[in-house]
Amino acid sequence: MSINRRDFAAAASLAALNLPLIAQAQGGPVEGRHYQKLQQPLPTTAGKIEVVEFFWYGCPHCYVFEPALAAWTGQLPADVSLRKSHVLFRPNMRVHQRTYFALEVMGKEAEVRGKIFDAIHRQGQRLDELDAMAAFLAKQGIDAAKFKDTFGSFGVNNKCGQADKLAEGFRLEGVPAVGVAGRFLTSPAMASAGMRIDEEQSGLRALAVVDFLIKRARQGA
Repeated sequence: MSINRRDFAAAASLAALNLPLIAQAQGGPVEGRHYQKLQQPLPTTAGKIEVVEFFWYGCPHCYVFEPALAAWTGQLPADVSLRKSHVLFRPNMRVHQRTYFALEVMGKEAEVRGKIFDAIHRQGQRLDELDAMAAFLAKQGIDAAKFKDTFGSFGVNNKCGQADKLAEGFRLEGVPAVGVAGRFLTSPAMASAGMRIDEEQSGLRALAVVDFLIKRARQGA
């Protein structure tokens, strides 16, 4: 793993500096190669150009992508909104997905996201069982009983169902990936197609493509 979370702030700052340069060097993203356009647009939040990052706590590529995404998020224009959506491709991802939405409901997800990523990708903790996750979160100051109640709640059921439908609507095949305006999808893998570059640079290229797609969305293209 090339990102050391102790250097997260430095990595995010470097990403912020490099994004304009990557965007200039992009040479014009190509539909069907660097991004896909959905045949059937999906509904989005009115009044904003909605950007959705699809991810999984257990995905090492999502872990590497996080600092660049954090830097990019700090520069969001007023007409753009960003939200995350935790995917469910396999049964062993269910605890992670429900954890994400439970913590979101509790207003604690952003606070502990980095710690969950660290535990999984640096400390080798799988955290894919409810009791293990609750015990871990308790050490981070999260009320374990409240977490478990929220984890099993009707509201979290709804959020998971909506996330699954959104991933299906975007015809998602892997993560990390980024949807734009309910019409476009890109990813570090797509943005760096045919290039021999590291994952951090692939992530920056993906965000440069996202910027391009936001401009297209503004133009109604």
